Amino acid sequence: MKTIFTKIAAILAFIIGGMAVFAGIKVLLGNDPGYYVINWLPIYNYTAGILSVFISAILIWTNHKLATWVAFGTLIVHSLVMVILQIAYRSVVAPDSIMAMTIRIFVWAIILGLIWVQTRKINTEKMTTISKA
Repeated sequence: MKTIFTKIAAILAFIIGGMAVFAGIKVLLGNDPGYYVINWLPIYNYTAGILSVFISAILIWTNHKLATWVAFGTLIVHSLVMVILQIAYRSVVAPDSIMAMTIRIFVWAIILGLIWVQTRKINTEKMTTISKA
């Protein structure tokens, strides 16, 4: 399969997005996690998850020209939220929230890496085809 890396990346985006939706919706529906919840964080988790499942994963799966930018943007936004949590909310943020954000950042870095590898592979194949012609 010529696009195996982007397919794996899309599946990862779908899974990590689904996990964020699940985590966010539980708290938004009133499930008490047993620790202080920063009021905007479940909304962020839910929204980022929905966008990952219904936009990012689809763009990556179809190898859309914006897939790399969407993955990069998602990684940057998660990283910025982590910085905000570490600076502004350091004394109140739950360790579970930090762990979840760390996992999201790590997975999105892998997704971006898979897309990059696939793009290089496709470009190499194109160059080989052009040079044979």
